[in-house]
Amino acid sequence: MVDGALGRMDRELDAMYAKRGRPSIAPERLLRAQLLMVLYSIRSERQLMEQLDYNLLFRWFVGLEIDDMVWDVTVFTKNRERLIAGEVSQQLLVAVLEQARAHELLSEEHFTVDGTLIQAWASAQSFKEKKDPPAPGAGSGNKGALLLRDKVESTTDADARLYKKAKPDKSLPSYQGHALMENRNGLIVAAEASLSSNAAERDVALKLLDRVVGSKWKRLDKKITLGGDGSYQDKEFIDGLRERKVAPHIHEYTKGNLDRNCLTRTERNDKRRAISHNKRKLIEKCFGWSKLNRVLRQVKLRGLHRVDWLFRLTIAAYNLTRMSRLIPIPSAAI
Repeated sequence: MVDGALGRMDRELDAMYAKRGRPSIAPERLLRAQLLMVLYSIRSERQLMEQLDYNLLFRWFVGLEIDDMVWDVTVFTKNRERLIAGEVSQQLLVAVLEQARAHELLSEEHFTVDGTLIQAWASAQSFKEKKDPPAPGAGSGNKGALLLRDKVESTTDADARLYKKAKPDKSLPSYQGHALMENRNGLIVAAEASLSSNAAERDVALKLLDRVVGSKWKRLDKKITLGGDGSYQDKEFIDGLRERKVAPHIHEYTKGNLDRNCLTRTERNDKRRAISHNKRKLIEKCFGWSKLNRVLRQVKLRGLHRVDWLFRLTIAAYNLTRMSRLIPIPSAAI
């Protein structure tokens, strides 16, 4: 499946080859090596190079001959910047989804959205007061209120923010990862990382939905549904779904925050809503797989652009592992 996805990316990968100077590491090999780090929970580039030196399976997957020299760690990390700059992880995710669509594994009408916290490669002690904070009334909060992120920033990773998803939790330097899943087989059809904030989940959810299903004028008679947990029970978000002609199958509060419930009786009694709620747990499997002893448990890249690239690569790897169980392949490797 990786061969098929890379085959669809030939034009983009060819454009990344250096036109002059010493021969660089082939982008295909760089991408395969990065997939190994995700799939086999390899902690660092240095450990990856050590394993490539003796692991014949890894050499075969990457495309190294048995007597080829392994790359220097510094050279590998510098060449990886080409993949990040070229947004290769998004192209890989799209190429993988094209294979899934060819095998009729994707639903084009029923989706689920959710978000997860990604711990940044920084510590809480690295947050210091900003030298030039916004003036009172010019903050990023409601009506210009000054929030914590307006007053402090990390000296290690300027994009990381102290954030927690629940009141009992401890605030951690973090980003947020967002995923849109189709409900037929639980494959992720769109993904994006963002800065941590209370409204990020809902804002990015609408962006992902627009990216996948397009405008309501292009959908003809498709009846789109979107499931989500209680954090998406917000009037502005629900109104955004209604404007897009998308049925909101959002979980409602049964105690506390009852005033935030804003579904109509017709939306609440939609027979498809129970199915969406049953399917919603599949997206948690994706986040569990990505964070259990893998790179998203705590990312080792700094900056939103790099974290977003790694998040999409991890999601593409998850889709590959799931598709390997859904597509009958006699003897092909992932």
